[in-house]
Amino acid sequence: MEEYKSLKIIQISPNSRVYYLYLNRLGQLNALSRDFFTEFPKAVSSLDQNPNVAVIILAGSGKHFCSGIDLQTVSDGLEEANSPDCGRKVERLRRHIKFLQEAITAIECCRKPVIAAVHGACIGGAIDIITACDIRYCCSDAFFSVKEVDLAITADLGTLQRLPSIVGFGNAMELALTGRRFNGSEAKELGLVSKVFTSKQALEEGVKVVAEEIATKSPLAVTGTKAVLLKSRDLTVEQGLDYVATWNSGALLSDDLKEAISAYSQKRKPKFAKL
Repeated sequence: MEEYKSLKIIQISPNSRVYYLYLNRLGQLNALSRDFFTEFPKAVSSLDQNPNVAVIILAGSGKHFCSGIDLQTVSDGLEEANSPDCGRKVERLRRHIKFLQEAITAIECCRKPVIAAVHGACIGGAIDIITACDIRYCCSDAFFSVKEVDLAITADLGTLQRLPSIVGFGNAMELALTGRRFNGSEAKELGLVSKVFTSKQALEEGVKVVAEEIATKSPLAVTGTKAVLLKSRDLTVEQGLDYVATWNSGALLSDDLKEAISAYSQKRKPKFAKL
């Protein structure tokens, strides 16, 4: 497994198809460095391409999930964009922002489900990350903030695009304009997380159960469900139905459907080929 400066990958157990991807900058509360934006899409892609991986759990090492983007990363981007020509300065800065965006979008591009397990701080850029994840859970000590407005920044890595469809337009507007801190129970009320666990240990155990359960299902069905839901988010109902019809016209010809029906009739657990 490749080594990373800002990340750590751990297989839950030798026979498990669930892998942890940890944000791993303990001394900086897992703040997102320049290394992160280079390494994260590579790590996600390597897990996506690994046939032994069925589900990815995204978590933070130490006391917090993530304290947001490292301000040095922002400063470096401004310095790199420096040019005596205004037009070229703008073009370089835009390219830098797109580079950062693509690292977060790697989560949605990943065929495998990515589950966010949040404890402690989840601030600024961390909201960008979890809103790109497929499922989100937290423990009772978690707290959240769309912090960019307090740093004189318009959030630009995905929160303003993804959060409204998760918590509703009005709630997203209020959270983004105030930058206020909110806790896990409110995150649950808003729909940002699906469940709040009583402790970090309970969170780890609960998320592991969910991930292992998903890992037993047909990889083609899981991948298709994620892809169709993400695509349908940006389509009309009619367009979404047409898209899933096209998708399933190929996917339903796989052996997975036959195995699922056979296992059901024989009252046994199905065994699916790796993807």
